[in-house]
Amino acid sequence: MSEKIPYKIYLEESEMPRQWYNVRADMKNKPAPLLNPGTLKPMTFDELRPVFCDELIKQEMDDTTAYIDIPEEILDFYRMYRPSPVMRAYNLEKALGTPAKIYYKFEGNNTSGSHKLNSALAQAYYAKKQGLNGVTTETGAGQWGTALSMACAFFGVDCKVYMVKVSYEQKPFRREVMRTYGASVTPSPSNTTNIGRKILEEFPGTTGSLGCAISEAVEAATSQEGYRYVLGSVLNQVLLHQSVIGLEAKKALDKYGIKPDIIIGCAGGGSNLGGLISPFMGEKLRGEADYRIIAVEPASCPSFTRGKFAYDFCDTGMVCPLAKMYTLGSGFIPSPNHAGGLRYHGMSSILSQLYHDGLMEARSYEQTAVFDAATQFARTEGILPAPESSHAIRGAIDEALKCKETGEEKTILFGLTGTGYFDMTAYEKYNNGEMSDYIPTDADLEKGFAGLPKVDL
Repeated sequence: MSEKIPYKIYLEESEMPRQWYNVRADMKNKPAPLLNPGTLKPMTFDELRPVFCDELIKQEMDDTTAYIDIPEEILDFYRMYRPSPVMRAYNLEKALGTPAKIYYKFEGNNTSGSHKLNSALAQAYYAKKQGLNGVTTETGAGQWGTALSMACAFFGVDCKVYMVKVSYEQKPFRREVMRTYGASVTPSPSNTTNIGRKILEEFPGTTGSLGCAISEAVEAATSQEGYRYVLGSVLNQVLLHQSVIGLEAKKALDKYGIKPDIIIGCAGGGSNLGGLISPFMGEKLRGEADYRIIAVEPASCPSFTRGKFAYDFCDTGMVCPLAKMYTLGSGFIPSPNHAGGLRYHGMSSILSQLYHDGLMEARSYEQTAVFDAATQFARTEGILPAPESSHAIRGAIDEALKCKETGEEKTILFGLTGTGYFDMTAYEKYNNGEMSDYIPTDADLEKGFAGLPKVDL
């Protein structure tokens, strides 16, 4: 290999970030606050306390502190699998015949198989520090539930997971990993909560959604003494914790004088994309550098590309605070596509504001095109990617092929959020030629939009 850039760029343990970066501190237009669904006034600390851990509420509401220290107990667990490498996709570049240089930040090098552990450890730690008995949560593909079950086992905190029913059925092994780590796992919607029973009555036979599962998890947390609800994406606090991804990626690339032209991430709720782009977006916001940033989402759940920028409920049961975001409506239940972690009706308020301000782009893909990319990546780079991550791979391949047409030597960085070894039902459907594409019609989306709350701010 004539080039000096290695296949894997590693940081030393001593170079691991010791602070999270809060991109909101550099945003001129801050993300809109969460609203009380009853009063339509910004939620206060005391109003959020029955739902979230105290320290996490402080992080959620902090729009001004640029860097927040990572507690030593969390760093101790981060050291088990961090820093994670930045990889150069030499073989993919060769297969594409592109002059583009393709790098990816690999977050699948831990037992949970994804980036979700970065925030799970933080949230379990703060629950333990507060003296709580346990936490409740939802999970789509199962990656967040797996990560949280691991984190709770580490810190000795009880964990109750409501798993979207279609994923519960499609991914039994992911479910069993959670149970192995001590979590209880319930398919959602279920008969164990009032909201679950109401959803089943209104939508009999539904395969569920992240919005449904969130409603059940919140009800379970608020009805049990000593429990709080934790979320794996969307919230400001989660994007804060995930900033370790981008901070490490930037430091690794800086070692070799590499500056990406294009940064690409999959987008469902925003945790991976927000974490990857945060330090780069910070430079862009401060006028220090410029990057082209692309969010990639499934065509079956197109929050950015076809949603509305409005206040909406974060859950189907309409018990959570209202968030201003790009949304398809809390009542929108997407088709049971195989990228379960991207089946959420809304997008992070931070990313929504950045997108609305024209600081990033968005595109959507049908799932067969995504699995075409996943297969090509697996055959060239030797890693079986998660369906969610494969949306970013599809985007990176398309940008690399554009470089092939134009002859431009662009540098592309994308986020490989995790591995797909628990997603073999999806790969089986693809390999058998049984995978279908579904794109909601305008009429389908209008049903969700019709349920948006009337907020005049």
